[in-house]
Amino acid sequence: MILDGKCPTGPIEKTWDKHRFDLKLVNPANKRKYNIIVVGTGLAGGAAATSLGELGYNVQAFCYQDSPRRAHSIAAQRGINAAKNYPSDGDSILRLMYDTIKGGDFRAREADVWRLAQVSNNIIDQCVAQGVPFGRDYAGYLDNRSFGGAQVSRTFYSRGETGQQLLLGAYSALSRQIKLGSVKMYNRREMLDLVVVDGVARGITCRNLITGEIESYAADAVCLCTGGYVNVFYLSTNAKGCSVTATWKAAKKGAFFANPCYTQIHPTCIPQAGEYQSKLTLMSESLRNDGRIWVPKKKEDVNKRPEQIPEEDRDYYLERKYPSFGNLAPRDISSRSAKEQCDEGRGVGPGGRGVYLDYAESIQRLSEKIICERYGHLFEMYERITDDNAYKTPMRIYPAPHYSMGGLWVDYNLMSNIPGLFVLGEANFSVHGANRLGASALMQGLSDGYFVIPYTIGGYLATVKPSGTKTDHAEFKKSAEEVNATNKKLLSINGKRTVTEFHRDLGKIMWNNVGMARSKESLTEAIQQIPKLREEFWKNVKVTGTGAELNQQLENAGRVADFLEFGELMARDSLHREESCGGHFRVEHQLPDGEAKRNDADFSYVGAWEFKGLDKEPELHKEPLKFETIHLAVRSYK
Repeated sequence: MILDGKCPTGPIEKTWDKHRFDLKLVNPANKRKYNIIVVGTGLAGGAAATSLGELGYNVQAFCYQDSPRRAHSIAAQRGINAAKNYPSDGDSILRLMYDTIKGGDFRAREADVWRLAQVSNNIIDQCVAQGVPFGRDYAGYLDNRSFGGAQVSRTFYSRGETGQQLLLGAYSALSRQIKLGSVKMYNRREMLDLVVVDGVARGITCRNLITGEIESYAADAVCLCTGGYVNVFYLSTNAKGCSVTATWKAAKKGAFFANPCYTQIHPTCIPQAGEYQSKLTLMSESLRNDGRIWVPKKKEDVNKRPEQIPEEDRDYYLERKYPSFGNLAPRDISSRSAKEQCDEGRGVGPGGRGVYLDYAESIQRLSEKIICERYGHLFEMYERITDDNAYKTPMRIYPAPHYSMGGLWVDYNLMSNIPGLFVLGEANFSVHGANRLGASALMQGLSDGYFVIPYTIGGYLATVKPSGTKTDHAEFKKSAEEVNATNKKLLSINGKRTVTEFHRDLGKIMWNNVGMARSKESLTEAIQQIPKLREEFWKNVKVTGTGAELNQQLENAGRVADFLEFGELMARDSLHREESCGGHFRVEHQLPDGEAKRNDADFSYVGAWEFKGLDKEPELHKEPLKFETIHLAVRSYK
């Protein structure tokens, strides 16, 4: 099937404005007749629930945390992009679009990226009005900093807590709608199934994580805002609760899963300390503004203290390889470059899995006081974890799984191929292509929630009548029975291995075979190993407790069961895409200098997979990508 993204035509500068005008409207009195479910209350979900509630729709919002304030958006540290060009350094909406498409290695929809760049400026105004304390310069104006993949300063920030402050702004607006009654908040609920009635998304099935009760909720439209899936690697920078469950359950009900092979490995993380570590810690990409990345030139120097290695024996490899961007090369390139140095035997620290991020030159140039003002709490966090003072000794960093560019397929209106199912933020595939630039995740989440879905969901609802579907419908009962049956099966196995052991084993398969560098052999091995591990899981996992209580082992077992299915699809997508682009690097497809070798002739499309059943090959559907404003070119940061 050739998919239609329903992208508007004409001059790209007018596409979003014209599309908004062409969308049908729901008048204020009729909005009160429609019910909308929003799953997830991070930046995308919180903004969407708030905006839709403000418009007058009846909104039901769900999160598995005890409060929307604990959504993982809170972990984003150092900024959000916007094309306001306050520094007058040459930025514009078109340049932000160009950098985003180039950063994604020409694997994103052009029209979607233009819209993202266009509304980025509105996001900053909205957040300032909400009281978000963005950093300001000496004169009191909003300040900007640089991030990877750009040669301009367009990143607005709130110290190292930008995600937290943006989320608090959205949460305060959401709280107002909850108080007014336009949004009904359901905390500590985990979506375990999508309910589809006559081919249309009509609701969800949840587990109350406190009581264990299986609950059903009906609506006229469902918005999934549930984040990404990189915990498939077990070790990642994501919160432990982040999972693929919501989007994977939707995929099993017919929603197409697009580009699952596109995962981002962040270059600036604290290296793994031990075998039984449960997650990794992200150090903000903004640290690369003033820090210089290097490794020893000589393998025999890797065990020396960094201060014992003279300047002439240090290899500032990013500055050497990418002089135009230096230490601010995009994340995928920086991560692969770090891996190359370590694979050559020049990595530092335990296991040789680390490179230095050095502030000596910046401290000498600017003073320790200024570096402390810019990054002090990050240095404090690093010292608490590693017991090293980064003002005196270079940080050690290494790449770690961080973000997923793939997600459920959506059209220009953010609606999946299932009518009534909308997907926002990291949960969809839409704007980042094969690699996300730093500070663009927050931009996408708030763009989708504040400035896109209020228009596009209205355009859909204006074409359908309020369904009146109730939770006593046969499809809701069937869904609840299936969820109950799965939980009972997990509890009844009573095997000998813990859920965490299985997750860790899956993570090793994924990291070793579907990680930063992939090959036909490694991917074929993963596709062979994952079903075997999945089979053992369903025979030998041990989940204690019952379903009628708070049971985090049961929660985690369900999430790992979904990862064991999804991981195979991710490997299959990686195997089918015979090219290297962005975060997807196939060792068979590289240029003589080691850079990614894209295959535009055969793979300039979105690959969307239709689930056909376990142990059956999924069906591939394609959406061709067209580039009329930003023309296809070899991606170079040299």
